[in-house]
Amino acid sequence: MNKIGKFRWVICALLFAACVINYMDRQILGLLWGEGEFKRVVGWSDRDYGLIAICFQASYALGQVAFGPIIDFLGTRKTYALAMVFWSCAAMSHALARSFGGWGLARFALGAGESGNFPAAIKTVTEWFPPKERSVATGLFNSGSNIGAMVAPLLVPFLFHTVGWRGAFITLGLAGFVWLAFWLWLYQPPEKSPRVSAAELAHLRTGLAETAEEKISWTKLLGYREAWAYYGTCVLVGPVWWFYGFWLPGFFHDQFNLNLSGFGLPLALVATVTALGSVAGGGLSAWFLKRGWPINRARKTATFLCALGTLPVILTPHLHSPWLAAALFALAGAAHQGWSATMYSVVADIFPKRAVPSVVGFGGMLAGVVSTAFFWFASNEIWRRKAAMPEYHPNYNTYGTIMLFCGCAYLVAWLIFHAGVPRIRPAQVK
Repeated sequence: MNKIGKFRWVICALLFAACVINYMDRQILGLLWGEGEFKRVVGWSDRDYGLIAICFQASYALGQVAFGPIIDFLGTRKTYALAMVFWSCAAMSHALARSFGGWGLARFALGAGESGNFPAAIKTVTEWFPPKERSVATGLFNSGSNIGAMVAPLLVPFLFHTVGWRGAFITLGLAGFVWLAFWLWLYQPPEKSPRVSAAELAHLRTGLAETAEEKISWTKLLGYREAWAYYGTCVLVGPVWWFYGFWLPGFFHDQFNLNLSGFGLPLALVATVTALGSVAGGGLSAWFLKRGWPINRARKTATFLCALGTLPVILTPHLHSPWLAAALFALAGAAHQGWSATMYSVVADIFPKRAVPSVVGFGGMLAGVVSTAFFWFASNEIWRRKAAMPEYHPNYNTYGTIMLFCGCAYLVAWLIFHAGVPRIRPAQVK
C-alpha cells in the first residue's frame, strides 16, 4: 500500500499565509484610528470613519458575489494571484491618500481585491481535501486571519513610530508579492501537480458526492432552501465579525482611554485566542465525526457550542478592566472562527464543488450589504453618545446596544439554519 502524501498541507499553508496578509492589510487603518496623532492628521469624526469603513465593506460585498464566476472562468490559481496583486497594490495606495475621497477610493479598491480571498480559499480546500478533512483544513487556513490580526497590533505601532503611517501601508502591502511568488511556484490543480502522488490524489477523491464535478448555474442556487438557510446565518454573524475588525481598537480607546501602544497587547491577546479557536473549532466537528457521530449531529453540535461562546460579549460595555474585556472578546472571536470553519465545511457537505465558491460568495455579499447598514448605525450611535459627553469618561452605555446584538446573533443564526436544514446532507441537484 502506497503511503499517502502530504502536499495538500503545503497548499493549506499557502492559504494560511494569504489570510495573514489579508487581515494585516485591512487592520492597519482600524489600528491607526485609535491613535490620537493620526486622528489629528486626517481630521475625521466617528461618522466619517464609519463612511470610510462602508467604502471597504460595500466593495467587499460586491466582490464576494463576483469572484465565484471569476474562479469558474479563470481557475483558482490565476484568480487568487490576481486578487493578491490587486489588494496589495490597493493597500499601498493608502499612502497616497490626501483627501477624504482618496481614502474612500483606496478602501474601496482594497475591499474589492480582498473579497477574492475566501471564495478562492474555500474552492481550493474543496479541490485539495476530502470531506472528512475539510473542516480541519478550513480551520487551519482561517486561523491565518487571526494571526494577521494578532501581528498587526504589535507591528503597526513599531512601523508608525519608525516609518510613519504611510510607510506602514507600503511595508505591509509588499508582503503580498512575496506570497505571490510562492503561490505561482507551488500551486497547480491536484491532477496536474507533479508534487501529488497517485495515492494522495486517490485520497483527495474519497467521500465525494456523485455530483461533485457537475456544474450548477447561478440561478439554480437561489432555488435551494439549504442555500438560503446558510445566507440567513451570514447576514447575522457577518456584521458582528466585521464590527470587531473595524471597531475594537476604537472600543478600547473609548472605554479605557488606551492609544495605539496601549491597546496593542489586549488586541494581540484577542487575536491569539481567536486563532486557537479557529483550529480547535474547525477540528471539533471532525473529532465528533471520528467518534462515529453522523455529520448532521457533529456539525450542528459544534456550531451550537460556538454560538454559546459569543454570548459573554454582552457584558463588555460594563467592565472596568481592559484585560477582562479582551478575554471576553477573545472567547467570542474563537467561537466565531470555530463557527465559520464549520459552516464553510457545511457548505461543501451540502453542495457540489463547482457551487461552493458561488454559495460562499453570495453569502459573503449579503453579509457585506447588511454590514454596511450596521456600520452606519454603529458609527452614528457611537458619535451620538460621545457628542453627549465630549470629555473622556467610561460611558458604559455607548456600546451597550451594539454588543447586545453581537452576543445574541449567533444563537439566532443557529436556530435559522437548523430550521432551514433539519438534516445536513448533499443537495439533490436536478
